[in-house]
Amino acid sequence: MNAPDPRLSINQATIKHADLATALRVTAEAGVRAIGLWREPVQEVGLRTAASMLTDSGLRFTTHCRSGFFTMPEGPARRASVDDNRVAIEEAATLAAAGAEGSTAILVLVAGGLPEGSRDLVGARERVRDAIGELAPDAAAAGVTLALEPLHPMYASDRCVVSTLGQALDIAADFDAAVVGATVDTFHIWWDPDVLSSIERAGREGRIATYQVCDWKTPLAADPLLSRHYPGDGVIDFASLTDAVEATGYDRDIEVEIFNEEIWATDPLIAVQRTAAGFAASVSPHLRTRVAS
Repeated sequence: MNAPDPRLSINQATIKHADLATALRVTAEAGVRAIGLWREPVQEVGLRTAASMLTDSGLRFTTHCRSGFFTMPEGPARRASVDDNRVAIEEAATLAAAGAEGSTAILVLVAGGLPEGSRDLVGARERVRDAIGELAPDAAAAGVTLALEPLHPMYASDRCVVSTLGQALDIAADFDAAVVGATVDTFHIWWDPDVLSSIERAGREGRIATYQVCDWKTPLAADPLLSRHYPGDGVIDFASLTDAVEATGYDRDIEVEIFNEEIWATDPLIAVQRTAAGFAASVSPHLRTRVAS
């Protein structure tokens, strides 16, 4: 088996049922050099222990997933969400410092859906902007980039009122590009007729915080959240999307993030190896930079 692409990062969601120790072990064992972590497994062992485990693994740290969920109106729930986001910023900074050389302090933000009983999509998006405005000084002080992730419109009601890369960039435009950027995830934006021009804009504005890939295939699962596939197993045109991202000068790690019950049920080492193979076939041919900088 060929060595995995040196720019591949395994997002921990791809092997969701593996605990942190296992996720780190199988990623390194498969020859992958980088990993994106999720908050829950980190919190299970404690931040200090997780940071030490990451250091021992020798892996680069690429993103911390996920925070956000702050579309609710002002009140105790919104205050609790903003406070929890501040904790997530601290986690991202600590883990980035613990990772191998080339680690990045990036916190992925998912905006949240419509508050219960609301139909005010525009107002919910404005509350996302307001929350990021509260968090941006904390992120700047910690050296963390907040990476707002647009999600496919089918999630607008319950998970994310930001549905296009253009919308994410419009919100980010109010802030320093080093502090607030965007997550470019193929699963969520491949359908958008403006996707290539939005990627070009994101690059021009210095807003591509992270590039994530996985594939789209129908029929969707009963729970559409679990409908992601290995790169190459669906219909997404990774050539055009990756070419567009590379043309902006993005030369860092690229995460594969998959939510899929069948993949989660696979031995995690095999899942990582299968991910690496799909990445090599579908994404690697379109990379201009062979080693993440």
